[in-house]
Amino acid sequence: MLALITGTSRGIGRAIAERFLREGHKVAGIDRGEAGVSHPDYTHYVRDITQTETLPEIDGVNVLINNAGVQNQNDIDVNLKALICVTEKYAFQKDIRSVLNIGSASAHTGAEFPEYCASKGGVLSYTRNVAKRIAPLGAVCNSLDPGGVVTESNECVMNDPELWSRIMDETPLRRWATEEEIAEWAYFLTAVNRFCTGQNIVVDGGESVNFRFVWKNG
Repeated sequence: MLALITGTSRGIGRAIAERFLREGHKVAGIDRGEAGVSHPDYTHYVRDITQTETLPEIDGVNVLINNAGVQNQNDIDVNLKALICVTEKYAFQKDIRSVLNIGSASAHTGAEFPEYCASKGGVLSYTRNVAKRIAPLGAVCNSLDPGGVVTESNECVMNDPELWSRIMDETPLRRWATEEEIAEWAYFLTAVNRFCTGQNIVVDGGESVNFRFVWKNG
């Protein structure tokens, strides 16, 4: 299979790309940063997905994973509008098998920054819209909505003992997911799953049971 994944330079996107490559699939990555993956079956495109006219022509996409996202950086333009453009360009064709949008548990709770919650909330609705329209192609579309994940972008709270303790108090499993755990879910929902569609899957260690958002001020 050919998996097209956005936001592969680091973090969850890189982990998902590496997961597919370990299983013997080909991967194309789109990111405004340089390649975070080195593998003979990996092709990297340096692009800003908000600049939709520059998106590369990639034929035969079987799996599309919309992972690229930002926080407090034109969230609606990147997390929602660009995600829609990428999906409309690559998903609706005969080779597609599955589409996965990386959302957020915050879309379900509203417990985060306003524009970020709004952008991810839009992803939930768009996921169901795509699921309806892509079903005639025999394909599925879901969103994977993580809570806290141990990534470089979250180090500002992970390295603050007081904040980290408060965050763990809000997380029943008392830990955050690893990038590899989220990648495993992404692989299952796209490469294995053939029937679950139109669903928004929350993977957050129980964080949304409490949904009191904790972050740094300023």
